[in-house]
Amino acid sequence: MSMWDGIYGEIEVKRIQPFEALKLYVCPGCNRDIPIGLGHYVTVPSDAPDLRRHWHYACWERRPLDRF
Repeated sequence: MSMWDGIYGEIEVKRIQPFEALKLYVCPGCNRDIPIGLGHYVTVPSDAPDLRRHWHYACWERRPLDRF
């Protein structure tokens, strides 16, 4: 079971608009940069908010749930 399968509770998924994307992040789905100004998702497990991650839209939608 992975953290994205609910092992750390429900996952809150928030859409970050391009004007809100003020920092560079690395997507855990593809290990590529999410540049400043690019809309993306931020995901936060309810029982482990320190595991917050930023994902490209496409990477989150096609993530293999047993990989993480």
